[in-house]
Amino acid sequence: MEQHRLDAFQVIADPSRRQILHLLSKDSLTINSLAENFDMSRPAVSKHIKVLYNAGFISIQDIGRERHCILKQDGFKELQQWLEYFDAFWGSKLKKLEVLLNEKSTKK
Repeated sequence: MEQHRLDAFQVIADPSRRQILHLLSKDSLTINSLAENFDMSRPAVSKHIKVLYNAGFISIQDIGRERHCILKQDGFKELQQWLEYFDAFWGSKLKKLEVLLNEKSTKK
């Protein structure tokens, strides 16, 4: 059975997953270390980690007997591209407004 892949916005829509990403921005952590930060079962945290892993937000590296979660840039690219599009959109709108206001002020 093929698993439906969530888009980046569905992945970060969950506050727990956003918190996991925030925690991993400081340091790589084991799954158990991450689970200690949440008031939920370890299997529930593991499900969130699996979603982040499948979406390319984190990688999981075996170090000794422990599995460490590490941030990855891949998942963030979709978010960044979307935001850049709208940054350019609003930048263009503001530039047009600036030109219009400058034209009006020079006509006075």
